[in-house]
Amino acid sequence: MEYQVVIPAAGQGKRMKAGKNKLLLELNDCPVIIHTLRVFDRDPHCKGIYLAISPGDRETLLELIRGFNIQKVVKLVDGGEERQHSVYNALLEVDHEIVLVHDGARPFIKQETIHQLVEEAKSRGASIAAVPVKDTIKKVMDGTVEETIERSSLWMVQTPQAFQVPLLKKAHGDAASSGFLGTDDASLVERLDIDVSVVESDYDNIKLTTPEDLYFAEAIIKKQEHMSGGNRHV
Repeated sequence: MEYQVVIPAAGQGKRMKAGKNKLLLELNDCPVIIHTLRVFDRDPHCKGIYLAISPGDRETLLELIRGFNIQKVVKLVDGGEERQHSVYNALLEVDHEIVLVHDGARPFIKQETIHQLVEEAKSRGASIAAVPVKDTIKKVMDGTVEETIERSSLWMVQTPQAFQVPLLKKAHGDAASSGFLGTDDASLVERLDIDVSVVESDYDNIKLTTPEDLYFAEAIIKKQEHMSGGNRHV
């Protein structure tokens, strides 16, 4: 069940309107990126973390990693122009059988989900975390509804996404050579006609994208503290 993880952390998060890398924003007196790193740092099955970063954030991140005693960060790799390029840069450093790709702005992923993803990737090649769509979905063009989409087969995709390393490296290499830019790493694998399995995650595994998401994150932390009897470590 061992794995390594790539965490792209080079984006500026313009929709967060923070004026800096959103992963450096504090949540419950701790930077978002540290919340995320701790999930993997505390997982005995995680054998290494690779961060794809903006060069301008290198010193700040190194200080945070040392200050919060994060032990499993193997390397900070300079990111690229797009998220996909950043992941590929870090992926080239990975030397394990299974790799996860996880958004730095998803601090609430559960280890149980991670382990299920790793097992699926080991047996099937590729696996993604996702949750069923709750709302009615409509296709809209020019402000007019064209159709209502049957939602029973629709899932909202999250991270982590888990892959056998040779497969993901091939998918990224093929995408790079053809100039294809995917919406996520799984879409690159799908181009190779490889089936991607789905592991049902949970709705707390949100991505912090806009200022409003910080309110939801605080509510999730309070819920976790309540469920653990106030003993949640930050």
